[in-house]
Amino acid sequence: MKFLIALLLLATGALLLGFAADQLVVGAARLARLWRISAVVVGVAIVGLGTSTPELLVSAFASASGQTDIAVGNVIGSNVVNLTLLLGVGALIVPLVVMSGTVRREAPLTFLATLVFAIVVRSGPSRAAGALLLVLLAVALTVAFVGARRDRPDALAPEVDDLFDPAHHRVGPEVLRTVLGLAGTLAGAQALLTGAIDLAELAGLSDGFVGATIVAIGTALPELVTVVQSARRREPDLIVGNLLGSNLINSCAVAGLSFLIRPAEVSDPTLTGVSLVVLLSVTLLAWVFLATKREVSRIEGGILVACYGAALPLFL
Repeated sequence: MKFLIALLLLATGALLLGFAADQLVVGAARLARLWRISAVVVGVAIVGLGTSTPELLVSAFASASGQTDIAVGNVIGSNVVNLTLLLGVGALIVPLVVMSGTVRREAPLTFLATLVFAIVVRSGPSRAAGALLLVLLAVALTVAFVGARRDRPDALAPEVDDLFDPAHHRVGPEVLRTVLGLAGTLAGAQALLTGAIDLAELAGLSDGFVGATIVAIGTALPELVTVVQSARRREPDLIVGNLLGSNLINSCAVAGLSFLIRPAEVSDPTLTGVSLVVLLSVTLLAWVFLATKREVSRIEGGILVACYGAALPLFL
């Protein structure tokens, strides 16, 4: 009975996260465009931050309750899911030809942030390391925004306007959508975390494995929704920008906040060893695919999806 309750909490939390976080992203992005905030800022920061809200909340709750392995595993697993499964699925739907200078700048910034995060996890999380990651995020976003302003017109801007189309929306309903989306995301994150912890205890699974797989896939649902929406509209820059931005925010903001809340040693050796190797490898591979011909082809998308399947057993 306890096992079924844990599964129900896990499934309910994941579904609520997927729906509520999507509404949060749509509402926040529409409000930003209604208030005449740059489309590039919306694409890089608001969409990336909005789709990373589940990771942020789940890892923060996990750290606060002393579940450091789940918090770190969630960051690692979510980043791997984004750049293998989700990027691969997007490329299989439509080849991802990247035109935006903003997106091309994000790729090396994301790899740098991922590398710093890996070093922190290996050396032992601390509040100072958490603060460093947050500073790194501020620097990275500043570089992205300054570069975007120099590159006008940016290919990302019309795609953002097309996806979030502010022309036929009003502030009041979008504020309500955003507030309810945030509340639903909070509730979903708590339900997902509770179910994951109970499931780990009942099934004898490590916190690190649960965080890097089950929790990571659950918190990646908003990114999946954005990828599918953008692929159907043939907006590759927004797909890649969202996933790179999400990984940048996961590595810096999610991990940084978790370490500030409650720094503790990571006890699962898999998280400090092979999982970090997998994370850095897939991040580098995605960067290479984007850098060579400024696109991720369907064949490369299939390779990325296969990489995710091959990586799953390594998290055990």
